[in-house]
This record gives sequence, C-alpha cells and structure tokens, in this order.
Amino acid sequence: MAKAQYQIGVLFSQSGPYGAVSRSMYNGAMLAFDEIRASSDIPFAIVPIVADPAGSFEQYANSSLGLLTEHGVRHVVGCYTSSSRKDVIPLFEKYDALLWYPSHYEGFESSSNVVYTGAAPNQHIIPLIEFLLANMGKRAYCIGSNYIWAWENNRILREALSAAGGTVVAERYTAVGDTDLSKTIAAILEAKPDFIFNTLIGTSAYHFFQGFRAACRQRGIDQPLEMPVVSCSLSEPELGEIGPQAMDGHISSSVYFSSIETSANRRFTAAYRERWPDSSAASADAEASYVAVKMLVAAIAAAGSDDVEAVRKALPSLTIDAPQGTVKIDGPTNHAFLTPRIGKSNSAGQFEILWQADHPVQPDPYLVKTTPRYAIRNSLPKLRAVK
Repeated sequence: MAKAQYQIGVLFSQSGPYGAVSRSMYNGAMLAFDEIRASSDIPFAIVPIVADPAGSFEQYANSSLGLLTEHGVRHVVGCYTSSSRKDVIPLFEKYDALLWYPSHYEGFESSSNVVYTGAAPNQHIIPLIEFLLANMGKRAYCIGSNYIWAWENNRILREALSAAGGTVVAERYTAVGDTDLSKTIAAILEAKPDFIFNTLIGTSAYHFFQGFRAACRQRGIDQPLEMPVVSCSLSEPELGEIGPQAMDGHISSSVYFSSIETSANRRFTAAYRERWPDSSAASADAEASYVAVKMLVAAIAAAGSDDVEAVRKALPSLTIDAPQGTVKIDGPTNHAFLTPRIGKSNSAGQFEILWQADHPVQPDPYLVKTTPRYAIRNSLPKLRAVK
C-alpha cells in the first residue's frame, strides 16, 4: 500500500534586500524536509512546494494564492517580514489553511490560521530592554526600516525607557533597501546616545553598520564601547554581509545562536554545514524554520492527516527537542514557548552568549502579563552571564 502524501508550501525569498536572512530560513526548512524524508519513523511522504517572492511584498500574496488554490496545499512554512505576513493572512483565513511563521516579530497579533515559531516581544525585546537598562544606560537613538516591525518595537522600547526615567532622543525611519544613511549617522554622532536601537532590515542594516563604524573610527570613537548598536534581529548570516571591518561588538537579543552548547544544536549545526557548505552559520530564523517543519510533521502524524482543524487540536500536546532547547506551542495563542538569550557578535561571525533564561518562556504576544512598564520593575529575573 502506497504511503499517504502531503504537499507543504515553502514561501521564502531567495533574493532581494533581505535575501541573506530569507535564504537561511529556506535552508533550515529544507534541512528539516531532508531529515524527515530519511526517517523511517514517518508513515507518510512530505513534498515541499517552493515559491520564491524574490523580496517583492506584492508577490507574497500572489505566491500564497498559487500554493493554496493551484496546488491545494493546507500548510505553508514561510514569510520573513511582518508586512508580508500581514498581506497573506487574509488568504489563509479565507481558505482555512495554516501559515507557519518562523520569524521573530513585534507581536500584537494572534490568528487561528498562523502558527508562530519565532520569538514574540516578551521573548526578545523585553529581555533586551532589561539588559540595556542594567548595562548601557537610558538614552536611546532608534533607527529602523519604515514598517510595522520597527514602529512597534520602538514603541515598546520608548514606553519601557520612559517608565525607567530614560528617553528616546530620536526616531528615524528609512525605506526597506535604502542604503544612504549618512545624514542619520551624522545625527547620531551629534546626539551621543547611550546606545542605538536598530530595527533596520537587510541591506539597509548592513550599510548602517558599515557606515556607522567607519564614521566612529574617523572620530576616534570606540563604537562598540561608547555607542553600541543593539538589535532584536541581527543574526549570523548578516554578520558576513556586514563584513570583517564592522561585524564585531554588536548586541543581539534572540532565542537562538549557532554557538549554543547543546547536543541537539551540535547535531543541527553539523547537519546544516554539511547540507549548505557555502552558506554562513545557521541563524535564529533558520532554526525557527527548521522547528516549524518538524513541528508541522509531528502534528500531522499525531492528527493522522494534514486536516487543518485536526492539526490545530494536536499541536498543544507536542514537544520538540529543538537546537535551542525544548519548544512547544501555546494553545491559546498559537505561539511557541522559547528560551530568550542575549549575545554579542565577534570577529569570527558568531555570537558570544552573555545571558540566557533558565527555561523556555511562555509567549505573551500582546504583552498582557509582561507589559514593558511591569516587566522592567517586576517580571524578569536579574540578568546573569552564562558561564
């Protein structure tokens, strides 16, 4: 008797302004598919159907519609930016399919047609704010790409700093892909903030890191020490895009770094290097995509089919031994329990882990239990270095 066969959509850009991150997400997802095909424990076949929007926001909806209607898929692993996610969610709701979204994001959303395997705001920006207030001061300069990811994260930061007696000295936004940031760099140097909160994505971010480091060098400023740049999205593939002259000394808040010392992560990074030898190290987005595919297949196995409602019901009972640690889905929100970490980039293109939570943190996408004002005063444990 032939195995049942299920088609799974894969929706990541292989080019465009944020192609380096999206390619790592594609790599993570495809590695998971490879491992599933090689496993004798899966009683059905999985066939990935790949669509490439090429970094065009408009193409995400078109690609999603094709996957859902022409191919008849019920599950799609994909999207990096919040703009693309929000563009396609109405289609997934209309056709009652599931989007498996494997990217950290700004929160304030919970759809029954989305499973979120990337970090929610209480799992990345709240730990970062704690770290900043404890170690770097209270005056921030915010620079970001002009869309919802930057707007919402800056709002959360501004509220938290205000509660702690700090301030955002300025907010500047630029179009996705814009690389002329010289005026903003000059304004930052004039303002002399305690730190720069970066929510730029893709090529805009890489040019900013390069230009800001060069401008600081010209003025004799030790940029990582005197005006550090902090992010909730900076990952290993992007360090290579920034280049050796400016990749070190940056703070990033994430639930995964490829330098994590666990047996599961050692297996994952070794397999990733073998499968993608010409790529940079695995990233949080690659790991979240890998987890999304593994969780989806486990849910199909538990449900007995890829029926969306059956998969939804199966999800809360499942646990994955992921490279970052234990991951499970919170039934009421469809978000994942994840382990927050703070890292500092080095010249080898890796992150040294400065702090990590003791256990996976329950997602709080609307910051109901961990509002910025409450979290700073009461919620998170005091940060401590990883030994």
